[in-house]
Amino acid sequence: MAGFLGSGKTTLLNHLLHRSGGSRIGAVVNDFGAIEIDAMAVAGALGDATVSLGNGCLCCAVDGGELDVYLERLARPSAGIDVIVIEASGLAEPQELVRMVLASEHPGIVYGGLVEVVDAAEFDDTRTRHPEIDRHLGLADLVVVNKVDRVTDAARVLALVRSLVDRAAVVPATYGRVDPEFLFDCRPSEERVGQLSFDDLRHDDHAGHLHAAYDSVSFASGRPLDPRRLIRFLDSRPEGLYRIKGYVDFGPYDLGNRYAVHAVGRFLRFYPEPWSAGEERLTQLVLIGSGIDPAALRGELEACGNDGAPHTDDHGMWGVLRYVQGAAEDPAA
Repeated sequence: MAGFLGSGKTTLLNHLLHRSGGSRIGAVVNDFGAIEIDAMAVAGALGDATVSLGNGCLCCAVDGGELDVYLERLARPSAGIDVIVIEASGLAEPQELVRMVLASEHPGIVYGGLVEVVDAAEFDDTRTRHPEIDRHLGLADLVVVNKVDRVTDAARVLALVRSLVDRAAVVPATYGRVDPEFLFDCRPSEERVGQLSFDDLRHDDHAGHLHAAYDSVSFASGRPLDPRRLIRFLDSRPEGLYRIKGYVDFGPYDLGNRYAVHAVGRFLRFYPEPWSAGEERLTQLVLIGSGIDPAALRGELEACGNDGAPHTDDHGMWGVLRYVQGAAEDPAA
């Protein structure tokens, strides 16, 4: 997570800590260091788990190997951490931070995207004084335009930010309040053995969500999807579609695995997972966005279905494998 000084990064992180939905968040925070924080703990009660990172500018204060040490502490199974959030200094270089995370040699560390926080009230002045902000926005996968309550022309600021991003999701916020579902999957309220069920993924009741105006579209199908068609759908997804998560069955293209999918803005990753013995083979997806057309999206996903041919195109999975870490050259590197 990056953003210029005073944009509201710490406020956003504190919000996530209090609204994590039962997930345990580990954080690397400025010069405070790597800390483990239970979702029920008060943000700021750091205790003895603090590790200093020096001047707080991660891209300068530590090298990739040193950061890997901190990430390893949080990723070890005994820590019970579900998600790690890195809050960079307001003067850090996001591109270097992303490279450091991608360079991690820990098998449990998977890069989940760059969140850039923007101060709506100071955005024009910040761009004038620090034109590199435009480049930072071009790297982001999710942009949180914070403090929209402090401006009278929020629509103009949002439109300007959207013109500077590269297919990133752009979400308005006040006091850093964004739905954690935009960033990660919240742990179910009850522990379950095995994978998440479709009910865990689906959130039909929005009354308790922070943004009731956001729509959630559920899609389930017993018909395998064609990988080429799905990639075309993902490449052309509408601007208001912020988040896609769930599981995909590619049928004869990979009979041994289903593919977990995670998309935020332009960030996209697939994770092959072996089918369990006797498990019903379904595609189960949840799409979250604002101003989206649920019927149209379901129709487009239906059109991604496999025609049922008994054989497969030898190169059909190449588009998917581009987004499987380690299966091909990482497109985000």
